[in-house]
Amino acid sequence: MTIKNERINSNLQKEISYIIANEVKNPNIKFVTITACDVTSDLSYARVYFTTLGDHIETIKGLKSAKGYIRKTLSDRVELRHIPELDFIYDESIEYGKKIEEKIKEINEN
Repeated sequence: MTIKNERINSNLQKEISYIIANEVKNPNIKFVTITACDVTSDLSYARVYFTTLGDHIETIKGLKSAKGYIRKTLSDRVELRHIPELDFIYDESIEYGKKIEEKIKEINEN
């Protein structure tokens, strides 16, 4: 990954987090944390990984319905010629880490 892509990923992650936390008024989107953003090399698509404390299925529906608003707001804030299509993906790594931690505790107790 190039330095340019890393910078764009970081900037998009920061701006999307701010937009979701402060400007999106969808009741299905609660307690969302953007964990990563991965933009393709041609900057046409961006996979946005998130976690949530609520139901992630409802959150995905809410994020997909707010996708247009988020892209429009990004176009005003981020200096890119073309704002990538956003694809929201639930990040299961935190849940996986918790399961591994529980297994380690269980093994240590026995």
